[in-house]
Amino acid sequence: MSILIKNSDIIGSDSSDIYIEGCLIREIGNGLDYAADTVIDGTGLTVLPGLFDMHVHFRDPGLEYKEDIITGCDAALAGGFTGVACMPNTSPPIDTYNTAEYIYNKSQNTGVDVYPVGCITKGMNGKELSDYRMLRKAGVIAVSDDGRPVENSEIMLEALRQSNENGLLVISHCEDMKIIDGGIINKGIISEKLGVKGMDRLSEDSITQREIDLAKSVNARIHIAHVSTAGSVEIIRKAKAEGVKVTCETCPHYLLLTDEMLLTKDADYRMNPPLRTAEDVQAVIVGIIDGTIDCIVTDHAPHAPYEKEDFEKAPNGVVGLETSLAATLTALYHTGKVGLERIVELMAVAPRRILGLPLSGIRVSEVADLVLVDLNQEWVVEPEKFRSKSRNSAFKGVTLKGKPVVTVSKRKIVK
Repeated sequence: MSILIKNSDIIGSDSSDIYIEGCLIREIGNGLDYAADTVIDGTGLTVLPGLFDMHVHFRDPGLEYKEDIITGCDAALAGGFTGVACMPNTSPPIDTYNTAEYIYNKSQNTGVDVYPVGCITKGMNGKELSDYRMLRKAGVIAVSDDGRPVENSEIMLEALRQSNENGLLVISHCEDMKIIDGGIINKGIISEKLGVKGMDRLSEDSITQREIDLAKSVNARIHIAHVSTAGSVEIIRKAKAEGVKVTCETCPHYLLLTDEMLLTKDADYRMNPPLRTAEDVQAVIVGIIDGTIDCIVTDHAPHAPYEKEDFEKAPNGVVGLETSLAATLTALYHTGKVGLERIVELMAVAPRRILGLPLSGIRVSEVADLVLVDLNQEWVVEPEKFRSKSRNSAFKGVTLKGKPVVTVSKRKIVK
C-alpha cells in the first residue's frame, strides 16, 4: 500500500508532499509524483505527528456497552490519535498478565497503539500492591488506580519504590475521599445555588502535595492526572523548581468550561475532578504556557445515555477523543496563547516521552503516524456523529475551530 499526500503544510518543514510506502515515510519533498495507491489532497491542511492520549477509559473488558477497544480506537483515529494508554478500571481490572494481554491482542490491526495501564493495587482496592514485575512483562507501561486514589500513604510510598525498580510510571488520581464526602460538583457558589454537595478543591490539592512529598522522599517519578485547580498547578510548579520528578496533565474541558455549566443540571457536565471556576481555568492555562503542565489528555470516559439521565446519581465522566484537538486549538492556538509547536508537544511528544515510548515524527524512514488538520475549520460538535459508542460530551453544541480531517496510521486512512 502506498499513499501520496500533496500540497500540504507540514509542520517544521518547507516541503509540501509526503510519500508513504507500507508503514514508513519514504520521501518528503515538493512536487513528488509517485503512482500511489491513494492520493490525498492536502491543500489547506496542516500535517502534524499522530497524537497520543495517555489517559483514556476504553471500558474493555467487562463494560463494553459503554465502549470497547475497537470503537475506542475508531474514536481515537477520528480525533487524530494514533496511540493511547488505557486506564485499568475495567472488569476485571488490569492487574493480571492475561487481562493486559487481552487488551494488547484485541487492539492489533486497529491502527492505534494501545498501551495498558496496570493497577497500582490489586483489584484497585487500595490494600495490596499488584505484581509490577509481571505487569511489566505483560507490556504495561504505567500503573494507576485512576477513578479513585490510593488512600493509604504507606502503600502509595511502597508503590513508588517498586514502580521505580520496575521502570513503571505511577499515575495518581489526586482526591481525598474523606474531604469529597459524597460531593458531586465543585464546591462553591454553583453547588450552593443548586443545593448539592460540592467537592472541595482541597481534596485535589492535598493529595497532589502528598504524592509529590512521597515521590521526593524516594527519588521516584510521579505523574499527576487531570489537574484542575489553581492550587495544584502552583504545588506542581514549585515541586518542579525543586527538582522533584513530577509531571502532570490536564484536559480540554478545564481550559474552556467552568462550573457554571452545571446550572443546566445536565450530568454530561459532571466529571471527576469537576469543572472549576474561571480563576482555575486561567491558572491551568498559565500552567500550560509556562511549562508546568506537561501534556493534554482527554480522560475519555464513556457512559451509556441512560446512566447520565439523573443529574445527582449519574457516574462522572465525559468522552473527549473526537473533540480534544479541536478544543485545544480553540482554547490555546486561536487565542494566541501558544503556538502550534507547543500543541504538538502537549498532545503528541510529551505523553510519549513521559511514558518512555518512541517519539513520533514526520521524517523519512519513520512510521507514518500523521494527522492532517484544517486549522481554521469551524464546526459544531454533534455527539450523535461520534465514532464512540457513547455521547456524553461536555462540548455538545459548542462551535470549535480546527478539525482533524484525515488520520494516517499503520496503513489505515481514516476520514
